[in-house]
Amino acid sequence: MRNEERSDELKKLCLDVRNQAIEGKYEECKMEICHAMEKYPHAPQPHNLMGIILEKKRDHINAMKHFQAALSLDPTYRPADYNLYKYGTLLSNCKCAYDESDLPMETPTDLETIYDERGVGRVVYKTNRKG
Repeated sequence: MRNEERSDELKKLCLDVRNQAIEGKYEECKMEICHAMEKYPHAPQPHNLMGIILEKKRDHINAMKHFQAALSLDPTYRPADYNLYKYGTLLSNCKCAYDESDLPMETPTDLETIYDERGVGRVVYKTNRKG
């Protein structure tokens, strides 16, 4: 399958899940997302979408695992990073990011680069670290 076809199908998945979620059709969403996970095992979009649906069903722990799985598949996938950050805060009542179009347009100023023991950097939201 060509990358363009794959990209179009994943965009359509995001749109379909968004529309079904608005209507409260969470089980239909889960079935469609599971099918996409099988078809695109290395794509972050299905895991991000599953995280959103699980949050809407109040399954916070498993939702966070899917957001993390999406980021493991693609550390640059901003919707999953946004959702993980927003839903990871206490009393989160945020607008979720089904895809890139749901992300805030302004450039965040609360970002920093953290390096691991191998020197690999990752841009993360700043935390108030003491010490």
